[in-house]
Amino acid sequence: MMKLYSYWRSSAAWRVRIGLQLKGLAFDYVPVDLSKVDGGQHSPGYAALNPQHLVPTLVDGDTVIGQSLAILEYLEERFPFPPLLPAGHAARARARQIALVIGADVHPLNNLRVLRYLEAEGAFDLAARSDWVHHWLKLGLDAAENLVDASGPYALGAALSLADLFIVPQLYNARRYEFSLAAYPRLRRIDDACATLDAFALARPECQPDAPSASGR
Repeated sequence: MMKLYSYWRSSAAWRVRIGLQLKGLAFDYVPVDLSKVDGGQHSPGYAALNPQHLVPTLVDGDTVIGQSLAILEYLEERFPFPPLLPAGHAARARARQIALVIGADVHPLNNLRVLRYLEAEGAFDLAARSDWVHHWLKLGLDAAENLVDASGPYALGAALSLADLFIVPQLYNARRYEFSLAAYPRLRRIDDACATLDAFALARPECQPDAPSASGR
């Protein structure tokens, strides 16, 4: 059985969890605690699997893959049904483009290790950190709003694609950082449509085994 090294609130790991659920693939969930500066991602054992000390990492037999987009492309090639990429070169490129707007240009600038660095080395207080997060969210979501299909319900129209797996976790992060989504009706429509699907519901952060309990663990 495949293993997914994950952290409950990692949006990168969340994308992969959605992909695994959509394709009906069984996997063992291995939690990696990112909440501490010296957390489990820096242990020698995990660093041997993922030299970046990041999640997610997928282990499939002797195959070990980091980076959410690489993992999802691997799953798509190995388990092509149901597809995460549409037919046609142009549509596939558009799905990847939207995914990379989120995965390459927004998320890396707002993830935990960058925010910790800004606080420790850049002397960012909470207000400055919030301004930083909102700046990069606005640039990325403005672009994504204009790239997705106007009629929906999903990013490329009637069928789910790789792009939707990137959009949903990023909107969750935007809400966490109190960034208004009022200007993004298309993205909110996609989020609402995906919320009705079991694969997305099962992949949500609060449904993961390492998520804090309601009692505040």
